[in-house]
Amino acid sequence: MSKARFPALAKLAGPFGSLLRHADLAYQLTKREVVGRYRGSAMGLLWSLFYPVLMLSVYTFVFGHVFHSRWGADFGNPSNFALMAFSGMIVHGLFAECASRAPGLIVSNANFVKRVVFPLELLPWVALFAGLFHALIGLGVLVLFNLMLGNSLSWTVLLFPLILLPFACFVVGVVWLLASLGVYLRDLGQIVGVVVTVAMFLSPMFYPVSALPSRLQTAMLINPLTFPMEQLRAVMITGTPPDWHGLAIYAICSLGVAWLGFSVFQRLRKGFADVL
Repeated sequence: MSKARFPALAKLAGPFGSLLRHADLAYQLTKREVVGRYRGSAMGLLWSLFYPVLMLSVYTFVFGHVFHSRWGADFGNPSNFALMAFSGMIVHGLFAECASRAPGLIVSNANFVKRVVFPLELLPWVALFAGLFHALIGLGVLVLFNLMLGNSLSWTVLLFPLILLPFACFVVGVVWLLASLGVYLRDLGQIVGVVVTVAMFLSPMFYPVSALPSRLQTAMLINPLTFPMEQLRAVMITGTPPDWHGLAIYAICSLGVAWLGFSVFQRLRKGFADVL
């Protein structure tokens, strides 16, 4: 077990306190999660690179050469459409991976529930960090493909952490909530699977928000995946700074979701041992 770090700060950090106290443990568990996923396979960790490259190639072929899709006048090149769709896939992929695992997260680690000293609230962080690992690889592929198309990179690519961090707070809050409820509601995993699929089509992954009627654009902004998708495209592809006002609001809301998810998790964890 890792030694506690920054104990005074951790007490004030709420949902981030366990991460501050057990940073070493979180790192080791994340490493085990990522490496263990590919253990025994011939390509090993190369699969984490192969998958995004394959998906980007498929997007380019299907949308660029089969459907001849375009992303507005400024991005008429079909390959640029693949870039736009792929950037949306990175955001949705991070959410889908973490949310899909969340309902069974505690159930699949039932051996940790019996250990009084083990920080169960750390498991959602591990799920998030494993998802971020694959998201960062996807971003690397996005940058390389953008350069291969002859597009220049703007300085705004350096701002991508400002987009991912608030979104990560939202995701870990959802994972805390679903992980705690999943112990008591075993059908939750099936429901989340449907929601994740629906979210892919109700998010601006294959189309820009501007392509929708004005009344639907407002409704689309309620989707928590919309803002990070649009802003990630802005900083990574179009080279425009993020919407700072919108980013501040999104960050505050994401912190609220994180606190809510953590609070529910801490309240419900008292009955985990009885149910499992």
